[in-house]
Amino acid sequence: MEKKTIQIQVRADLAERFEAFSEEKKRKIETLLSLRLNDLVKDNPPIEEIMDRMSDYAQSQGLTPKILESILNDE
Repeated sequence: MEKKTIQIQVRADLAERFEAFSEEKKRKIETLLSLRLNDLVKDNPPIEEIMDRMSDYAQSQGLTPKILESILNDE
């Protein structure tokens, strides 16, 4: 399968931690992110549906509204 590079904005601390990983770990994370992105955008859903999917996933991973607010206020 052909691959193409995209750029996304992330918090600086996340970018710095990612950049410090070994090439193998970066490749594994890129694969996982690619799979997750595929799940989010397959069938070209409306942005609201993508946001709902992301919200459901974040909540299943323990992200609470209070934690999200804290993250958003740090930026």
